Amino acid sequence: MLTTHSMLIRPFLAFFLLLIASFSSPSFAQEADKATDTQPSSALLADLLENPETRDQLISELRALADPEKTQAAEEQQTSLVRQIADSTQAFAQQMTQQLLEALEVTSELANSDWHLMVPYALNFLYVIIATLLSYLVLRKLAIPLFRYADNLVSTRPGAARLVTRLVIVLGALLVDLLAILLAWVTGYSIALFLIGELGEMSTVQSLFLNAFLVIEVFKSLVRMFFSARYNGLRLLPFCAETAAYWNAWIAKISSFIGYGMLLLVPVVNFYAAPALGHVVSLLVMLTAFVYALAIILQNKKRVAENISEQAENSDFAFTKIILNMLSRSWHLLAIAYFAGLLLVTAIRPEDALPVILQASMQTLLAIVVGLFISALLTQVISRQVQVPDDLKARFPALQARLNEFIPTSLKFVRLIIMLVVFAFVLDAWSLFDFSAWLSSDTGSRLLGTVLSVAIILLIAKLTWIAFASWVEHRLSPTGRSIASARQQTLLKLLSNAVMIMLIVFTVMISLAELGLNIGPLIAGAGVVGLAIGFGAQTLVKDVITGIFIQLENAINTGDVVTADGITGTAENLTIRSLGLRDRFGTYHLIPFSSITTVSNYMRGYGYHVGDYGVAYREDTDDVTVHLRAAFDELMSDAEQSKDIMDELEVQGVSELADSAVNIRVRIKTLPGAQWSVGRAYNRLVKRHLDAASIEIPFPHFTLYFGQNKDGSAPPAPLNLVSTPASRNAEKSLEQQPDEARSNPQSGTDFDEA
Repeated sequence: MLTTHSMLIRPFLAFFLLLIASFSSPSFAQEADKATDTQPSSALLADLLENPETRDQLISELRALADPEKTQAAEEQQTSLVRQIADSTQAFAQQMTQQLLEALEVTSELANSDWHLMVPYALNFLYVIIATLLSYLVLRKLAIPLFRYADNLVSTRPGAARLVTRLVIVLGALLVDLLAILLAWVTGYSIALFLIGELGEMSTVQSLFLNAFLVIEVFKSLVRMFFSARYNGLRLLPFCAETAAYWNAWIAKISSFIGYGMLLLVPVVNFYAAPALGHVVSLLVMLTAFVYALAIILQNKKRVAENISEQAENSDFAFTKIILNMLSRSWHLLAIAYFAGLLLVTAIRPEDALPVILQASMQTLLAIVVGLFISALLTQVISRQVQVPDDLKARFPALQARLNEFIPTSLKFVRLIIMLVVFAFVLDAWSLFDFSAWLSSDTGSRLLGTVLSVAIILLIAKLTWIAFASWVEHRLSPTGRSIASARQQTLLKLLSNAVMIMLIVFTVMISLAELGLNIGPLIAGAGVVGLAIGFGAQTLVKDVITGIFIQLENAINTGDVVTADGITGTAENLTIRSLGLRDRFGTYHLIPFSSITTVSNYMRGYGYHVGDYGVAYREDTDDVTVHLRAAFDELMSDAEQSKDIMDELEVQGVSELADSAVNIRVRIKTLPGAQWSVGRAYNRLVKRHLDAASIEIPFPHFTLYFGQNKDGSAPPAPLNLVSTPASRNAEKSLEQQPDEARSNPQSGTDFDEA
């Protein structure tokens, strides 16, 4: 419907524009009354303006006529992508067909040319080729001793400095190789200028060959840095000699074919024949190279994938492992795409195809080489352990372990950044991403500054934690200037936890602020969440508050023997919320501070061994006291025990007249925590001394005392044997036996004696 309207509108649109133009001109003023009297046209225009669809269409047509360039751009935008591709393909096909026809025409003309006139020029050209290649081979032969010496120098180096040494020596070998190429190039130029043809003149073909020789041989010398076949020490990539020789030969062949074809053959055809024929020749060269490269890539697809997968398995960096695994599955696609791109660029832009591809390839190769070298250097640094001097290790025993844990992680992050930069340079080489423009843009500079700021913040936070943890360790270490007390150990551990939490919180907050996030609402939200948690977790809050007051009052320290919540044990772990106790059976108890109402600490200032020693009522207590002191004197003669005793034996006298014993109490003042070991040693000596003095230490048993003599002696107790059926049977059986058996002590019990 709109299309029909537009067909109807166009005549009236032209009339309307003509009407406006006539009103704006002086000549139209006289005819204005006549034009206004044309009622049919005015009525039709009014009808068009009353219809919303036709009115919008009229406005669009007027704007299009007012701006024709914009209309043309809009029409181009409306052209479909398929149509654009079809037009481009059609133009390319027509261009190729035209060039092919021109090439055939030029070829037919060349077939009728006098080729014998070109023989002298061809011979001169051949002389230059032979002289250049021969001089290069001679110079390479002369440089062989230098290459062997460099190879031996790398092989004899230790592994620690081998990477840097190898790079320096390989670069030196590359300079020697480049010098040989340059001298051969100068030799070829000298022969072409002074020995062949006119003095001081050389043909264009000779100049093209020498330039192509220089470019191709320099590229091949760079390839030999990675695929050196003869010298293992001068090979940067970890290939065996056979694999390196294979790839070196293949790359040399295809680079020579493409290089001499595009840098020598095509320019000669363009110069002496026609550009159309040169374009066809360039396409044939690149098509042949593509087919050859495709065959080699598909032939080595599986082997190269296995080698890359093996390198991925040996990698200790997760990002590198992922990249290598992806590369092992798609390396052949990338290689095929590379040579297909060469062919496509040659077909589209034959005049500058090879220089553009060569520049992009060299930039890619250089970026990958530099990235691999730095990555390998960092890998070598990561594999080596950081060694701390002995005096520093004595003061900070765990510093070396912390550094060896922190440095590899930091270097892995640096390796990731290097790989991203290399990837950006590769994309920039192929015009897929303008790295320099991105860096100079606001977005790039802002992102780079943010990344550097966050990295510096993380680095400072980590180094601060390492320094603080090392200082805490030094304070807790017994090798320091002063041994930390139990309270200092407890407070330092709690301080260490608090500092770690504070560093994490501040680092996260500052990093988020550097990333552009507004941390104000985050802090406010954290306060609200903390308040909600405080209401919902009152027991936790009580644990924390009670723990703070316990620490302020110095009630418990790590290593103290305490009784808390009815459990006695050694305090192994103290946090802001709970107490960890290990009892004498080895059971570990975790007690929240809110459950602790009373703390009994046995390790404050000093301790007492309190002993109550019971003797028989008939013993003289003064005599017993003498023996107790003698046992203490013997205890003091033991150097191991005496160092824990702080004072003389305190005899407090008779503490109780018990049911079966008289208890005498003594007390020994000891260092805190030593009262139990001192008490056990003293108990052993008391037993020995009282036994030696025949002083009875009562133990639970019945003693029949008839109360006749003071010394405890008593007359024999009158025993009445009660006869039982069993005893009567035994007596009868005994009476029936002979007298010998009755008198034999081994035959049974002697009842007469009983």
